[in-house]
Parts: sequence; structure tokens; C-alpha cells
Amino acid sequence: MIRALAAAALLASVSAPALAQNATAQNSAPAQTAPYPSTIPDARDIPYPGTLTLDIDATDVARGIFNVKETIPVAKSGHMVLLYPKWIPGKHGPRGEIEKLGGLVIRGNGKVIPWKRDPVDVFAFHIDVPAGVRKLDLSFNFVSATVADQGRIVMTPNLMSLQFFSLSLYPAGYFVRRVPIQAKVTYPEGWTASSAVDARVSGNVYTYDKTNYDVLMDSPVLAGRYYRQLKLTDRVSVETYADTAEELAATPEQVDKLKNLVDQAVKTFGVEHYDHYRFLFSISDELGGIGVEHHRSSENGTGLGFFTKWDEKATSRNLLPHEYTHSWDGKFRRGADLWTPDYRVPMRGSLLWVYEGQTQFWGYVFQARSGLVSKADTLDAYANIAATLDNRQGRTWRPLVDTTNDPVISPRAPKGWVSWQRSEDYYNEGLLVWMEADSILREKSGGTKSIDDFARIFFGGRDGDYGELTYTFDDVAATLNQVVPWDWKKFLDERVNQVSERAPLKGFERNGYKLVYTEHPNKATPKTATDLSYSLGLSIGPKGISGVMWGSPAFDAGITLADEVVAVNGQAFTGDKLKDAVKAAKATKDPIRLTLKRGSRYRDVAIDYHDGLRYPHLEKTTEGEAGLDKLLQPK
Repeated sequence: MIRALAAAALLASVSAPALAQNATAQNSAPAQTAPYPSTIPDARDIPYPGTLTLDIDATDVARGIFNVKETIPVAKSGHMVLLYPKWIPGKHGPRGEIEKLGGLVIRGNGKVIPWKRDPVDVFAFHIDVPAGVRKLDLSFNFVSATVADQGRIVMTPNLMSLQFFSLSLYPAGYFVRRVPIQAKVTYPEGWTASSAVDARVSGNVYTYDKTNYDVLMDSPVLAGRYYRQLKLTDRVSVETYADTAEELAATPEQVDKLKNLVDQAVKTFGVEHYDHYRFLFSISDELGGIGVEHHRSSENGTGLGFFTKWDEKATSRNLLPHEYTHSWDGKFRRGADLWTPDYRVPMRGSLLWVYEGQTQFWGYVFQARSGLVSKADTLDAYANIAATLDNRQGRTWRPLVDTTNDPVISPRAPKGWVSWQRSEDYYNEGLLVWMEADSILREKSGGTKSIDDFARIFFGGRDGDYGELTYTFDDVAATLNQVVPWDWKKFLDERVNQVSERAPLKGFERNGYKLVYTEHPNKATPKTATDLSYSLGLSIGPKGISGVMWGSPAFDAGITLADEVVAVNGQAFTGDKLKDAVKAAKATKDPIRLTLKRGSRYRDVAIDYHDGLRYPHLEKTTEGEAGLDKLLQPK
């Protein structure tokens, strides 16, 4: 006991910093990180000495396997690096599916050349080219997803989405636009295939025109058993593929509206930045949905019924005008920090509020101007966008520009609290910023100028030019100043780079409309959803709770996406019963009582809400023709 007391006294006399130092001294600690000198050459703007060739067998649709043979000429022996595309244009992040690359074997003069994957950049493969070898013969396969949790389904018994960036490697050290390539693809018997790159067809073998690697990667293929071409102009067509022949039944009136889309876009921008443009359009419940822009084409995938259930599918029709607009905004005009010389250099998306935000803006304008979607339905879509962002509390801590990092932070992975975390808001909030810019241009010019004047200057240029012209934040502001002088840099900085309490809704207000809430449902809300976002702060889809608004009555009651609503005021849950309970609570002080299930546990919650059903709408505030009316009118 005496010895224990003495030890305790001695320990107490030692200072806390000394104890910390002694503890550290007892543990091993490396002095430095192990060095890693990168030997991957940077891209240079010089021609590659030779033409790559691709020979793709795309006939194994039953198992979703693409088999590839690739030839890469080499000019000298020694160290060489082959790259698999990583930063894919249009996806704004490192989304190359390297995990699906299989069976890679590299040969020179018939002998296997060992490869070693780079330990830091796993999309890079190092080899030593033996003396005397003048070309590399690669064989590998791309084992595409067969169930949805593996990724997007790109092969079905009747359809195929073939993307060359998944089916090729390229030599490091060169701008991809300086690497020549020619591709050949064998498709299943009886299929048709469409791409922006033309091909010579012999039976089921398509030999594509020689081009450069950049253009080929930007020219995917849609192929299938059931095909119909809708010719819109002498330069634009909709290459339509579907699960069945019946889904291709577009009426003349529907085709006319698609023709109007092209007409309205060309009238707005003044030129076409392509020699030809092909909508690669799939209508399928089996092929994975998609919406990706390319310079002379776009990948557009919707569910069944696009033509056959036209009146029910208005919301799906925004896809085509959005992706078409990208030929001007995003492909021709591209943010300077988003353009890269190859697919290894990281893309930076600080200007995605222009690239995607203004494209989102024009997508809705063109759907209304063309008649693809009615003006009334377009106004309801605007109201949903405005209400969603105005009730998104995440804007109080996270500025719009930071959401341009989302494709890298969380590439469209599900989020539990989107209204607090935010998620790629540069799309729709970008739309609101450009709506406000339009309203200011109209107001300050006395109605003589509008966003159309900006578009013609910014996205114009030489007809048929499908190269890239980059821009900066200052370029955007300078072009706005060219239309109407004003402090546009301050305007854009406040809305893009600063946090705010409310969404930028003044564009609608200056253009003669305001956001209101009524008891009448918004037509743009999916009919499969029970949307009580602006009353209870809760939305429920076919698979359960799909959203809980941060700070809403549902949030305050402790409800999350993990919960399942099983009863409303003691009765088995249905969407109609929940809406009836919200309406009934308006005339009483009694809370709405829900029984929730999470796993095997049940609990009851009470939501003290009494303001009835609330759905967003735009209400006109002026007599006669307002700015928004003029914006949505066909030119």
C-alpha cells in the first residue's frame, strides 16, 4: 500500500506534455511516406505515330460481354503506358468502369508482354516494349452489368448501348485528338446500329470511318433489333430503338414537334455546331436509362410509352431538348477548367452552372417553344423546381458552386438528406440564375434584349464547327455586358459563390409570375408519388419514403428514409388516406398520427401540422404578355 501511494504521487508530479511525449516515444512512426515517382507521361499536342484499330465482337448479348481486339502501333522500344479512359466527358467525374475490364493480354510479335498496373492511377498499365516490336496486339473483354446493382445495363436481347471509352485503351503522352483510330464492330444478326461516325456495312459488320480517338469516344453506338429513323432535317435525325416494334409508332404530329425542337434551337443559336446530329434514342424497360451529351449525337434512354402513351409521358420529353442543347452548351462552348487533353487529367466543374445550368434553362424553354410539352406543363415544372430549391435548407451552408463538386464527391449515389446536403443543384438552380439574368436583360433594355441575345453571341460562331471553344467566369460576365451593361460579375458571384436563405426566384417575379402554394396538385409531380413535401415535408414513392425535408414537420417528428409508413391515424396506410388526414387536420388541433416500421420495430409519431395540402404553382402577376410568356413563345 505504501509503495502504491508513492507511485501515484510520482505519477501526479509528471506534466501532461511529458506523458504525451513519453507515449509517442514508445510507438514506431515512419519518418516519411514511401516515395512514388510517377512515370506516366503527360499529354502533349503532337501526332501519334500510327493508327489504332479496334475489332469488337458485340454478339454475346445473352451474357452482356464485349470481346475486343485492339492494335496499337509503336515507334520505339522501351517503357510505355496504356490508359483506360477515366474522366469521361459528360459525366463530370472519374466514372470509367475499369472494374469491368477483364482478360487483358498484350502481345508483341506474337509473344506476351507482361503489364503492371500503376499502383496510384489504377487506370494506367505499364509495359516494356521489346526491341523489334512495331505494334501491340491487345485482347480483353468488357463484362457489362447483368443486374442493376452492378451498374447500367448496356446489353439486352434486343438492344445495345456500345460506348467506345469502355472498349479501348490509348497511349499515354498524347492529346487524344492527335491519336488516329478506326473501329470495326460485329453486331448480332439482323440488328441495325447508329452512331455519329459513319460506317460501311457488310452484313452485321460495321466498319467505321477513320477518325481520332477524341471523336470516336464522343460517338457511342445505339444498336438493336427494332429500329426506326425519324428524319427531322437534312442534318438531324432521331435514331429510334425499342424493346418492341410497337414502341416505335411515332405519329406525324409527334414527329412535327421534334422537328420544331430543331427549328427553335437553330433559330435561337443561329448556327449548328455539327455536320450531322443523331439522337440515339432508346425506349426500353430493359436497357438502362441514360441522358448523356455528345457533340454530334446524344444518348437518350426513356421507359416504355414515349410515343404510345404520349399524354402520360410529358415529363420524360425534357430529355431530348436538354441533351440537344448540349451540342452548343457543353460540347462546343466548354468551361476552361473542364476541358482536358486526355481522359486522365482531372476535370474541374466550377462552371457547370453554365454547362448544365443554362442547358437546363434552354431545355425547358425549347420544350415549350417546340410544343413538345405544353406551356402549362412547363410552368408546373418550373414551380416544382422553384419550390424544391426554395425549401432546400442546405443552401444556408453550401453555395451553389460547391455542388459542382458532387459528380466527384458522390456520383449520383443516394443521399439521406438531400435538402440539407444538396446534390448537383447547379442544374436547376443554374436554371433559376439564368431565368433571373433573362428578366434583368429584359428590364434594363426596356424589353428590347433577352437571354436569346446572349445565346446567339455566346454559342454562335462558325456553322458546322464541332471543335471546342473554352470560356471563363469573366467571359460569361463580359458577354452579358455586351448585351446590356451592368455589374454582371457581382450578380453572378452572389448567386453562384455565396450562401443564401432563399432560392433566386426574382427571375420569375420580374418576368410576371410568382411562386404560390395551393391545394391543387402540380401536374409535373409523378402520379406514382404521394408528394407532401410542402406540407408534411414528406414524399412517398412506389418503394416507400423517398424524401424528408430538413426542418419540416416530418423531420421534427423524427421520420427518415429508413422508415416505412404502415398506418395513418390507426388505419392501414395508403397515399389517399394520408392526404385525407392532412386535409382533416386543417380543421382540428389534433396531430396526424403515423405508425412507422423500421426493420422489425414499430413506433408511433405525431405530426402537429394544420395548414392543409400545399402544392407549388406559378401564378401570373401582370396583365397582358409578361416576360416569361415571351420567353416561352416560339421564334
